[in-house]
Amino acid sequence: QVQLVESGGGLVQAGGSLRLSCAASGIIFSINTGGWYRQAPGKQHELVAAITSGGITVYTESVKGRFTISRDNAKNTIYLQMNSLKPEDTNVYYCHVRRVSPSNDYDYWGQGTQVTVSS
Repeated sequence: QVQLVESGGGLVQAGGSLRLSCAASGIIFSINTGGWYRQAPGKQHELVAAITSGGITVYTESVKGRFTISRDNAKNTIYLQMNSLKPEDTNVYYCHVRRVSPSNDYDYWGQGTQVTVSS
């Protein structure tokens, strides 16, 4: 029943901006930890940004000061505002939610959205 639907990717020039969206059903962002990952084929994944149920945010060093993760509880949606984009930001970005329970942890992933930054 859990679905994460991503949107907002595209092609932009270096220095431009994009806003990614991830709308969830079957799971509530505000009581779980949500975030964004990126991963090239055959390479290690990278946590780009995350936001906890308490509103604590974390970012990978390379995007600090440029990207902002946020949450709209009424829409059950998280966003990634990406400013001052660089060609090295080019990747497929995946929305992720982790639900923690006493018996097990559950991970859910969006379909991915392509971000391409040209020089």
